[in-house]
Amino acid sequence: MGVSNNITAVLNFVGLLCSVPIIGVGIWLASKQDNECVRLARWPVIILGILILLVSLAGFVGAYWNRQGLLAAYLFCMAVLIVLLLIFLVFAFVVTRPDGSYPVPGRAYSEYRLSGFSSWLRDHVTDSDHWDQIRSCLSASDVCQKLGRDQPYLTADQYFQTHLSPLQASSNCDPDPFPLSLSKQYWWLSGCCKPPTVCGYGYVNPTVWINPSNTMADMDCSAWSNDQSQLCYACTSCKAGLLGNLRQEWRKANIVLIVTAVALIWVYIIGCSAFKNAQTEELFRRYKEGFA
Repeated sequence: MGVSNNITAVLNFVGLLCSVPIIGVGIWLASKQDNECVRLARWPVIILGILILLVSLAGFVGAYWNRQGLLAAYLFCMAVLIVLLLIFLVFAFVVTRPDGSYPVPGRAYSEYRLSGFSSWLRDHVTDSDHWDQIRSCLSASDVCQKLGRDQPYLTADQYFQTHLSPLQASSNCDPDPFPLSLSKQYWWLSGCCKPPTVCGYGYVNPTVWINPSNTMADMDCSAWSNDQSQLCYACTSCKAGLLGNLRQEWRKANIVLIVTAVALIWVYIIGCSAFKNAQTEELFRRYKEGFA
């Protein structure tokens, strides 16, 4: 095996390693509670990672055993996969760029409007056809009831006086979601598990609220129900919180995918150069044999 093929084999092994974080990102997205109900991007990411792994493995075999046809197929397929990865990254960046947040006077955090998110996300998550299924999934998941069981000691003072981060203020007009002491996996449920604060509901526990004083303040006020299978799953604030969480997860996933894409591009460029050098070495070897 020539020097160029040795380099190509090493590069393909690096490319194989690059597929691991892509598959990991897909599994991470699939493990999130909201993605279990929405199911937008987990399988495409996992499938893309597996394809990169298989193509890199084929390239490694072709380089190690000097199979030029297999190496040429590897270069073509890897170019296609890199382009697909870049298209996915651009698409994910465009649809998650609007964050739906707006500043709240006198507050240290922002709140979120459903209309502030991209139309693609709204159309594929919050329209009536999709939301009915998502709503049923959220209700069946028992996540709001888990929140109440995990934090049974919360009092009204603890609930309302806790400092909130911008991510936790995810509902449509809801300045008082769950406190920082709660697990971050629940923050997006602030719009689903409680009514908007402007409605003036009285706190009993994280999922039970009574005696609203201003039911005309927001359309979500009348959508709230203490029925644990209903809660605020029909609220606009629940949709906004879900989109806010999806956006946060996709942006985190994009960071890993961008780094991986850059590594794959460098591996591909160097691999192309090594492949050309290997062809040159092969032609030179044949020339010497013919001359001899």
